[in-house]
Amino acid sequence: MILTDTSPLMNFPCQEVERHNKPEVELKTSPELLLNPVLICRNEAEKCLIETSINSLRISLKVKQADELENILTKKFLRFLSMRAEAFQVLRRKPVQGYDISFLITNYHCEEMQKQKLIDFIVQFMEARFLFTITYLTA
Repeated sequence: MILTDTSPLMNFPCQEVERHNKPEVELKTSPELLLNPVLICRNEAEKCLIETSINSLRISLKVKQADELENILTKKFLRFLSMRAEAFQVLRRKPVQGYDISFLITNYHCEEMQKQKLIDFIVQFMEARFLFTITYLTA
C-alpha cells in the first residue's frame, strides 16, 4: 500500500541541466521536488527506506543476516544480482550506503512497464528473501 501511494511518478525535466531528465531522488538538487522519505524498521538489521521525488522512487533494503554463513550467502546473492542489473532494469548496481540492495524506479519505467507489476516484483523479492531466511533457520 505504501508503494502505490508514494509513487505518482511523472515526466519532469532536470532544473539544473537543459534537455536532461535525471532522477531527482538521486541528484537531490531541488529540495522542493523531494517528498519525505519513509523508513520501515522491523529492527536495526531489517529495514526498508522508500525515497520519492517527482520523477523517481528509490527503495533500499537492509536484509537480516543472523550469522556469518547467512552474511556470506547474502553478499554472494546480492553481488550476483548486481552483476546483472541491466537485466532487472530497476536494480541499482550500487546500493545506498547502509543498505544491502536498492531499486530505482523512474517515470520511464512506469511508462514502459505496468506500475503494479513493478511493485509486485519488489514485494515478491522481499518476501522471497524473508522465506529464504526462515527456511535456512529452521533447517
